[in-house]
Amino acid sequence: MALKVGTPAPDFTLPSKPGETVTLSALRGKKVVLLFFPAAFTGVCTKEMCTIASDYSAYEKLNAVPLAISVDMPWSLQKFAAESNATFPFLSDFNKTATHAYDVYRESFALGLVGVSERAVFVIDEQGVITYAWVGENPGIFPDLDAVKAALA
Repeated sequence: MALKVGTPAPDFTLPSKPGETVTLSALRGKKVVLLFFPAAFTGVCTKEMCTIASDYSAYEKLNAVPLAISVDMPWSLQKFAAESNATFPFLSDFNKTATHAYDVYRESFALGLVGVSERAVFVIDEQGVITYAWVGENPGIFPDLDAVKAALA
């Protein structure tokens, strides 16, 4: 079962661009939106990341930093971020450390592939506590981004 509201957010350090990492605890003082998604370049994942990218200024106004997280390789994620017109970090959880820490590991995906992240959203407050948690019932469910923004307000 995924982490609940009121739980301290597990810290992680994940690669973003090759040679760069992002550490969650380094973002204390800002709200963070963790956007776990199963796989780059798939339909719902593309829609989700493009939607966040096109509305990025709304997250900035709420003093929030979106972080996209999947088990894809950093190089694939940079291409995916570019094609999504995203300026926020896309983080590679190739080793599945954050996926397991947030308990959003999905055993089976599509085409017989196993071991991806669930589609999930966590809002973390300035002190590092989870204030919103949502996990999709299946990878095809799109998150309620209005609820995410309401949790940030």
